[in-house]
Amino acid sequence: MKTQTKSSGSKLMTRFDNELKNLLTSDLKLFMAKNPFIMSNKQAIMQQTLSVA
Repeated sequence: MKTQTKSSGSKLMTRFDNELKNLLTSDLKLFMAKNPFIMSNKQAIMQQTLSVA
């Protein structure tokens, strides 16, 4: 049975991707906490779009 080991470049990219995802997720959570009206605006736009169609 063959074992596959990740190269250091692949490990680095995986770590970078995970760190970036965590950073973006935390930034989005902070933004949504400071701007709760954004979500209600999106819902209002969707309702207007649905009523026009």
